[in-house]
Amino acid sequence: MCRVEETSGKCDYRKQWEMKIKMFGEGKVEKLKNSMVSRSRMKLWMIRALTTILIWTCFAHLMTLGEIFGPKLPKGWPSCFTHSTSELPLVAPELSSIPPKLILPPKRLYKNNGYLMVSCNGGLNQMRAAICDMVAIARYLNVTLIVPELDKTSFWNDPSEFKDIFDVDHFITSLRDEVRILKELPPRVQHRVDQGMFLSMQPISWSDISYYAHQILPLVQKHKVVRLNKTDARLANNNLPPEIQKLRCRVNFNALKFTSQIEELGRRVVKILREKGPFLVLHLRYEMDMLAFSGCTHGCNSDEEEELTRMRYAYPWWKEKVINSEMKRKEGLCPLTPEETALVLRALGIDRNVQIYIAAGEIYGGERRMAPLAEAFPNLVRKETLLVRSDLKFFQNHSSQMAALDYLVSLESDIFVPTYDGNMAKVVEGHRRFLGFKKTILLDRKLLVKLIDEYQSGSLSWDEFSETVKEVHSDRIGNPKKRVVIPDRPKEEDYFYSNPHECVQLLDEPLS
Repeated sequence: MCRVEETSGKCDYRKQWEMKIKMFGEGKVEKLKNSMVSRSRMKLWMIRALTTILIWTCFAHLMTLGEIFGPKLPKGWPSCFTHSTSELPLVAPELSSIPPKLILPPKRLYKNNGYLMVSCNGGLNQMRAAICDMVAIARYLNVTLIVPELDKTSFWNDPSEFKDIFDVDHFITSLRDEVRILKELPPRVQHRVDQGMFLSMQPISWSDISYYAHQILPLVQKHKVVRLNKTDARLANNNLPPEIQKLRCRVNFNALKFTSQIEELGRRVVKILREKGPFLVLHLRYEMDMLAFSGCTHGCNSDEEEELTRMRYAYPWWKEKVINSEMKRKEGLCPLTPEETALVLRALGIDRNVQIYIAAGEIYGGERRMAPLAEAFPNLVRKETLLVRSDLKFFQNHSSQMAALDYLVSLESDIFVPTYDGNMAKVVEGHRRFLGFKKTILLDRKLLVKLIDEYQSGSLSWDEFSETVKEVHSDRIGNPKKRVVIPDRPKEEDYFYSNPHECVQLLDEPLS
């Protein structure tokens, strides 16, 4: 046999191969070659099989850990999140035969300190803000949040569940990298609750996060399940960690998505309005419950005043009973009447022929009270006049779902004008700021009622009245600004959800 030498490299492999052929025979060599190839393929197949089994085993263990410890991030908070410039497209997107792949954020893993149940109170937007607060609190306390219960016992008697208004699956999955959210308690935990083994309480209003860390968390760890009632305005507007503020925004502007049925109807209303040109949304807060609660009876006759007073006394949770209507009006604490609203819109120079969408429930006094506004602006429309009755049949007697529809249309309007700074007015104002500081005229009611009274008494001419109204409101259109902070008086300072400046790009700040 020829010897292979490293230095020369002159080994004759052909002679070597011929010698093997002579020794073993051609048949045996062929078998040897086939045997070597077969063994190599078998080894490769076994390596691939074992690798696949190992990967799936690791994946199964990770899924199990995710279910045990709840939704990923060992340390820190996501510093930012993306948002679209318009959550309500005017035209439905083209349907594709292949559904888009849904990319979910990774679950955040953490040791669960217990379960937090939430019972919201009030109207849609009061509950909306409360849900945002409770998600932020649950995240901070490292607890599992149960999908919030909505108010069914208030003035509106709306039986809607969370899933009837919001996309509950989107709510859960979009926040899985922050907090674990379940639709209901696990069976063993629910059994404890059924036996009364849980704590129910009302948190203190306008509390900072240390209150929840030092007082609520120990209660959750002790009782395992805590139910928070009366959850509106239970978290402070200011002096909170930036991560808390940004998470409140993330919930409000991304996670709380309305159901597909509500969003589709909202798109349809906006499309109808857009086909006829620009439109203004007037949040005319002049419904019976608002007037009874506030005690504002300016322009009402004696029978109406008595009716509103009886209603106020009929609801024990409306604490203020004896109210001086005129004094309250002069302080700017009453919603503008339809007559006053017509004067203000004219003074602001709003085009008489513009479409005005009335975002409100049934106006107290009906067509009689609406007549001056309709005369000044003949293109008044409502969802009931733009849609056929069958479109709204599932929304009847569901005030929160009707309010959700008004909310969507309000976001898309060219101008939004609220006549009272209630919860919807504030939350829509903040959402429009987030969408790019869309024009929102914030009426100075205290000054306006003074000017209106002077104009109607003849002390002011129309030109003087109009010029003053325009001048006063020239910088009250939802421009970028910081919130006004009033220490120890949270009710009087700027509401977080009306101006979440931590979540928007202010003009004097560098682009982040």
